[in-house]
Amino acid sequence: MKKSLALMLLATLTLAGCKAPPPSVTDDTLVTSEVNGVKLVHRHAVAAPAEFTPVNETWRALYAASVMTTPDYGGKVVRYLENGKPFEVLGSVENHWLAIADQAEGPLIGYVPLKAGVESGRYEATLRSDRPRPRGKNKQVCVDVGGASKACRTNDTATWILD
Repeated sequence: MKKSLALMLLATLTLAGCKAPPPSVTDDTLVTSEVNGVKLVHRHAVAAPAEFTPVNETWRALYAASVMTTPDYGGKVVRYLENGKPFEVLGSVENHWLAIADQAEGPLIGYVPLKAGVESGRYEATLRSDRPRPRGKNKQVCVDVGGASKACRTNDTATWILD
């Protein structure tokens, strides 16, 4: 009886000292980083920025930009923005890139260049200002060549005509 009690006590103490191994870290494991006093939650595959200035605004994509794992073109592509679709800008980071999320106060999903989007309120005006403007009628350029003569050309050709 004493031997079985001693063995049971020994087994209990041995097992009590064991800890479960820590979970393995994958690219999809969520981690928390603190940058400039702001806590950012992001996947392990997405690098934490060196500098961070909070923005917390909704922007719209101007083109199908690549969402990168680092705030430069040296990282991996996570996904692509959809042209004209809104996305959340968490903040501005180094190299004039934006840290973005799918939803406000959500986890950081990656980085896009500053020119990939514009604030939602300025989106329509930005598109209007980017459209090509129609050109006016072709004007003639004329110069006097002496006396009553002149030479003229239209802007669409390089041919001069003497009058």
